[in-house]
Amino acid sequence: MKVTVVGAGLVGCLLTCYLARRGHEVTLYERRADPRRAGAERGRSINLALSERGLDALRRVGLDQRVLEGALPMPGRMMHAVDGGLTFQHYSADGRRAINSISRGDLNGILLDAAEAMPGVEVRFDHRLTGLDENTGRLTFETASGPVEVDKAQVVLGADGAFSAVRTHMQWRPGFDFSQSYLDYGYKELTIPARDGDYAFDPGALHIWPRGSSMMIALPNPGGSFTCTLFWPKSGPGSFADLDTPVKVKEHFTRHYPDAYAVMPDLLDDYEHNPVGHLVTVRCSPWHIAGSETVVGLVGDAAHAIVPFYGQGANCGFEDCVELDRCLGEKGDDFAAALALFEQRRKRNADTIADLALDNFIEMRDRVASKAFLARTKVEHALERALPGRYMSRYELVSFSTVPYADIQPRINRQRTGVAAAAAGVLAAGALAVRSLVRSRR
Repeated sequence: MKVTVVGAGLVGCLLTCYLARRGHEVTLYERRADPRRAGAERGRSINLALSERGLDALRRVGLDQRVLEGALPMPGRMMHAVDGGLTFQHYSADGRRAINSISRGDLNGILLDAAEAMPGVEVRFDHRLTGLDENTGRLTFETASGPVEVDKAQVVLGADGAFSAVRTHMQWRPGFDFSQSYLDYGYKELTIPARDGDYAFDPGALHIWPRGSSMMIALPNPGGSFTCTLFWPKSGPGSFADLDTPVKVKEHFTRHYPDAYAVMPDLLDDYEHNPVGHLVTVRCSPWHIAGSETVVGLVGDAAHAIVPFYGQGANCGFEDCVELDRCLGEKGDDFAAALALFEQRRKRNADTIADLALDNFIEMRDRVASKAFLARTKVEHALERALPGRYMSRYELVSFSTVPYADIQPRINRQRTGVAAAAAGVLAAGALAVRSLVRSRR
């Protein structure tokens, strides 16, 4: 089968590897120049937190170890108080499980290399999709030399991100349900460079500066630097709109992020020149259309973009590749049937992780530094150690397992019910023992 994949980002490249492994001929189109040569766009290189779902997908095509060579494990989060106080918190009860910091650009390069090395794969850069006939499979791309038409693609898969051109062409069909919601927050990237060849902070942690209505995070890079991301309101006091001069930026950082400001010599230049990005959640349905001569489908952010606060965007997209590959196997590579089954299985999971990511923003911004949150986490870790394999926190189920997202909260509810029942039984047994002891002494 000849398959067209639009979007040579992370999901598009990995999906191409899976499809080529199944024997399909794949043409992969990308609107940008080859990012391995052009480099990352300034301020758009947000580091990824690669965890078990993503690693599982990479492992299935033999890419996990290659990717992990350029990653840094982060077994916990480090909270930075305004007064410089640090609080470290392990992500797992045993302290050994970690999420992995990796450059988006580096990961994209590895996946592009892998896709190009597969038999039957062709990659075409500088091709921006401008036309798609979902009935005939005819595609039109804008290139430096003018429009290019591609006739009768048998299968078109849009892996072209939250602002998908493929999805845009599908949206005009009757019955297509689409929504996008933006947070009243934006993001901006900054850098903490290496200091004399070493890290300014502990590289074995995801660093968080929670400040109630805003926050900053930092992920380590090989070589001693950190990529920082500000998540600030777009307007109002302490917002991107408010802090519009070097004097205001410097004053704000010295007041709210003093330990970071002390090791950010390029702060003002980064702040001035790096763009403010948007935080969007996309939901749509259906994810596929079966035309008279072609099948069009969506995967990854094109189908279900989420905000980055659970570190699951790429992991979820990679998991899409695993599920679509599984559906193709079950349906004998009938793409129309496989895409229908894929949506049936993944839609509820995509909606669930979208909600979890939004909730985790509030947790990271407001709760992680609170005594109540820290106490709750200690209790959860104690339960995990006491009941290995039977009790897992929500974070561990999301980041260190492949339990379907939609099954996590029901499992949490069952765990809590079981623990409450066990605790009630212990208390009842203790009360009975006390009464028996009292009677025996009479």
